[in-house]
Amino acid sequence: MRKPKQSRVPRGVTVADMCGALESIVPLKLAQDWDNVGLLAGDRDANVRHVMLAIDLTEPVVREAMDASIDFIVSYHPPIFKPIRSLVRPGTGMEALAYQCIREGVAIYTPHTALDAADGGTNDCLARLCGIDACEALVTVDDASRNECKIVVFVPHNAVEIVADAMFQAGAGHIGEYSQCSFRTSGEGTFFGNETTNPNVGSSEHFERVEEVRLETILRSRDIPAVIAAMRSAHPYEEPAFDIYPLRSRPIRGIGRVGRLEKPLSLRDLTRKLKRATNAKNMQFIGSPDKVVDRAVIVVGSAGSLPFQIPLTPRDVIVTGEIRHHNALQIQRHGCAAIALGHWASERPVLHSLRDAIAKSVQGIRVDVSAADRDPFDSL
Repeated sequence: MRKPKQSRVPRGVTVADMCGALESIVPLKLAQDWDNVGLLAGDRDANVRHVMLAIDLTEPVVREAMDASIDFIVSYHPPIFKPIRSLVRPGTGMEALAYQCIREGVAIYTPHTALDAADGGTNDCLARLCGIDACEALVTVDDASRNECKIVVFVPHNAVEIVADAMFQAGAGHIGEYSQCSFRTSGEGTFFGNETTNPNVGSSEHFERVEEVRLETILRSRDIPAVIAAMRSAHPYEEPAFDIYPLRSRPIRGIGRVGRLEKPLSLRDLTRKLKRATNAKNMQFIGSPDKVVDRAVIVVGSAGSLPFQIPLTPRDVIVTGEIRHHNALQIQRHGCAAIALGHWASERPVLHSLRDAIAKSVQGIRVDVSAADRDPFDSL
């Protein structure tokens, strides 16, 4: 999770304020494109005094929220995922719980896979419990919000600054917190204009050679028309030569983590360490208990095929929530180890760090972790 920024709302924190604070801590652009994240229900203008965090929106969690006069629930798993055709009570579906929250004026917000990818999120929390200080994302996501391209224009030396300034004024040249960014390369341009042309340099019906500068800069796709118009207006040539190249979105932090353990451990010792740290009740493991591992592949929730995105070695251990039977057989074939904490147990540790981040970000509200939020599986 990002370092939270101090809220400047002195009083009357609203649902919209809470959404803004959560977005600054856990950017929703990090979510998988199939996910349903953000504010799922609620009045953006309603006041928020008491926030509660849970992995799942269940009937006991909703009952706890009503008893505690909760205004805003952060449910890690989205209670509204597939299209809902009706909102009625009583019922056994999630729509009945969503309806009850809406009726009582309780907003519902979901970070889900955005929290999985965020710095300090679910996967980073589990990595720290394993004893990993530094780790990389297993799978990165592209920043779809940065829909950018590059424009390249060829300008005579004496007009470079005029053309560049015009393009910058129209919106080009921004990279992060920097502006007026460009790259310039000198070269020679050639052209031959027919009898209808009126070239700025040389004359028509003559082959001309001109010392020019290749001027290139970044711009947002939506600014293309304005930047081209500004460039044409400032450019001395009758027909400026220019190209536009679409740019692939930049990869940003993604889901899953890979990192080295602070020291090699046996599978038995790492399993016991995680059991104590998470209080998991339904743990399973793959591999010999005496097997020594020194690198962990972290995937909270359901591992699926994600761990197989990278080459696995016999000294690797996959730490996740749950593993399907055929994936377990695949792990055996790779000769590595795996620990399945239980889906809920692998995700629950993040709630306390998220609670602290929200409390630091927004003053004047109370933030609690649900006590009724439980693993649906039990053990004897």
